[in-house]
Amino acid sequence: MSRKKRNKKLGSRSKQQPNHVKEIKSKLHEIFTVNDGRSYGYRELIRKLQLKDKKSKDYLKSQLFSLESNEKIRRLSDGRFVTNAESEYIQGTVDHVNPNFAYVVTPEQDEDIWIKTTDLKFAIHGDLVNVIITKPAGKGYRPEGKVISILKRNRDEFVGKIEISQKFSFVVPDSRNIHFDIMVYPEKIGKAKANDKVMVKIDKWHDAKNRSPLGTVTEVLGQAGENEAEIHSIMAEFGLPFRFPKKIEKAADQISDLITEEEIKKRRDFRDITTFTVDPHDAKDFDDALSIKEIEKDKYEIGIHIADVSHYVEEGSELDKEAIDRATSVYLVDRTIPMLPERLSNGLCSLRPKEEKLTFSAVFEIDTKGVVSKKWFGRTIINSDRRFTYEEAQERIEGLDSDFTKK
Repeated sequence: MSRKKRNKKLGSRSKQQPNHVKEIKSKLHEIFTVNDGRSYGYRELIRKLQLKDKKSKDYLKSQLFSLESNEKIRRLSDGRFVTNAESEYIQGTVDHVNPNFAYVVTPEQDEDIWIKTTDLKFAIHGDLVNVIITKPAGKGYRPEGKVISILKRNRDEFVGKIEISQKFSFVVPDSRNIHFDIMVYPEKIGKAKANDKVMVKIDKWHDAKNRSPLGTVTEVLGQAGENEAEIHSIMAEFGLPFRFPKKIEKAADQISDLITEEEIKKRRDFRDITTFTVDPHDAKDFDDALSIKEIEKDKYEIGIHIADVSHYVEEGSELDKEAIDRATSVYLVDRTIPMLPERLSNGLCSLRPKEEKLTFSAVFEIDTKGVVSKKWFGRTIINSDRRFTYEEAQERIEGLDSDFTKK
């Protein structure tokens, strides 16, 4: 074979090799543009691109330098390369639908981004994530993508039932939005027993050895199916606290219940005016009251009074921060989860009968035709004459019982 023909044949074979420079450039672009956020070393890229000859390896090196100089990638302190194309990421919030896929909701796209569960990186409902588009939207289907990084976790504690084996245990979360189990090693299950409902905190979301997040049992709620355990499970699932921190209880206990003459002088005095509360029969905190006073024939002064919590809870205090965090009291079937410790919610700020209480009030005059006049708002002091249940109040309204004083 002549040298000319042999060179021509070799050149033809070279163009068909997978290590051709155009193919290297294309695959390198794919690795650093549509990727999982990983960093890559030079030798790792050689293996990934299946480069054999020196010319291809040299070309890879030149491409890496070119991408770095153009700020498409950056070199880490350990010499590995990672994409620098954060501008291509889309930020959004995970809306987990079922075990097979989720959506990421983002203002940057007209449509939500469809993501396979295996491409979520253990992102869960409510997590803030960075996403890249792997398949643009088409006629009749949404854009597809994958999670590159998790910017903010919505939560890292979960409630579920623990399944215990000799070498390891799994907590199966109660939440319908969590579609993976949490592995717990024996030394981290505490006093949990098989089929207990437990709280588990994630220690590690993912690594090369484990396909499930790793966690530690932080609290045992009781056996699955028992009322107390199930109620606590519901509370934990929705982030409802079981109890107040000790420092909050201590701060509440240190509040004085003394009402000084100086404080009374700052307020409008309703202690001698007929006042009462109306609440469910099992209520413990009476946080509003009504007062009534006849001014003249067919004209009355009505007062609507609520507990003056601001007198006891100073703005910016630990108690104030706890109340802001809780936002409201929560009423379950068999219990109340108060916004403030019991000393305040059921004590100082509960408008119990025959006790002087500091209040904030809306007061107005009204005639028998319903015309309102002379409105006033301000701080007051009251002394409720008695409490009514809803049933007792309804009896008075219907005229079945007109005795106000009867217990």
